[in-house]
Amino acid sequence: MSDRSQAGPAAYGGYRPRRSVLYMPSSNERALEKARTQPVDGLILDLEDAVAPDAKEQARENACAAVRSGQYGNRELTIRVNGIGTQWHDADLAAASAAGPDGIVVPKVDSAEQVCRLVAAMEAAGAPEHTMLWAMVETPVAILHAEQIARASDRLAVFVMGTNDLVKELGAAHVPGRSPIQTSLQLALLAARAAGIAILDGVYNDVKDAEGFAAECRQGRELGFDGKTLIHPGQVGPCNAAFAPSEDEVASAREIIAAFEAAQAEGRGVVTVNGRMIENLHVDTAHKVLATAAAIAALR
Repeated sequence: MSDRSQAGPAAYGGYRPRRSVLYMPSSNERALEKARTQPVDGLILDLEDAVAPDAKEQARENACAAVRSGQYGNRELTIRVNGIGTQWHDADLAAASAAGPDGIVVPKVDSAEQVCRLVAAMEAAGAPEHTMLWAMVETPVAILHAEQIARASDRLAVFVMGTNDLVKELGAAHVPGRSPIQTSLQLALLAARAAGIAILDGVYNDVKDAEGFAAECRQGRELGFDGKTLIHPGQVGPCNAAFAPSEDEVASAREIIAAFEAAQAEGRGVVTVNGRMIENLHVDTAHKVLATAAAIAALR
């Protein structure tokens, strides 16, 4: 079992921003070309929901060719395979592993045992060390076993919330504020943070509802998500802004760190900034803000 609970932007220099991660149908070659210029942190080249059954094999070839092309710059490049037990899964996983993307996204991962089997299959297919597993959390059983799943392997790097499937399986409704699935979101977040892995919020379906999308991005960041999965290029800009530290947050973080370090140098045990008592936890948060801002700046 893995325990990476100390990981985070402030804890290591390899932090990778995942503010915006855009699904792209791999059957659409023109969409794959356009994805090279999208200002996203990551791409999910999709072989699953966005691809018709008769286009699955071509989509697989297109996605693997895109990964090998080296034409996507600093974007984190992943492939979403078809789900465990489908007729395409094994071939998808083997081909994706051989192509060596940054990650392989697997739908409906429901147990730690499945994680171990997936990792074993990736390694048997020759997946390079940098190719990580991204597990989609989108069923009630996955929510109830989220911590076990998150800790199952060091190769599991990211939880991806499948909120549409989760709403469907709960018999719930899509409503503003997402009250029917807030417990599920928070349980998945707790598991991800306990295991030290990243976690991405689910998609927002109404691409014309800019106000609703912005509100859900704010909610996702307030809950603690690292970023959000997207279904339309028009959602990228607002999502990047929502999940990035603001200029005021960066300035405040620098002020907190400077004040704390000055107090330590002077042997003072009490630090206040703008009337607010500063403790170690505030300093840790400030370091995380600066690490996140620096990593985002490095993508440009």
